Amino acid sequence: MTESSIYVNRTSVGVPSDPVSGTFTGEAWRDVIVPRRDGINVADVFFTPCARTDWHTHEGGQLLIVRSGEGYIGDEHGAHRVAAGDTVWTPPGIRHWHGAAPDRTFLHTAVSIRGVEWSDPVTDGEYARWTAPDGN
Repeated sequence: MTESSIYVNRTSVGVPSDPVSGTFTGEAWRDVIVPRRDGINVADVFFTPCARTDWHTHEGGQLLIVRSGEGYIGDEHGAHRVAAGDTVWTPPGIRHWHGAAPDRTFLHTAVSIRGVEWSDPVTDGEYARWTAPDGN
């Protein structure tokens, strides 16, 4: 029998998520659903209030599926508030960030295509400006 091309991931209930740091501000955890295969990486990422990624780009783009809570997805022009049920597509090469609202937790499934290039952190000033009620 030849090796199957189908990948099945079985998560372990009760096993803690992996904390993420270095490219995030605040506390966030990641559960890899599909490790990098064929240029695709799929992970659930949970953010505490105010936690966010650094600025980054994806060579092939990124799809985010918001599963719970509320957060923001921002680029050089401002940020969009998103909530459970929203789906966000960021095209290849667009510098962006995503994270929780100041007063909410945020969980999304991220489908990242090909590589990611990390940049500088989203400053507290940028975050405050773009997440303010009259932000953008």
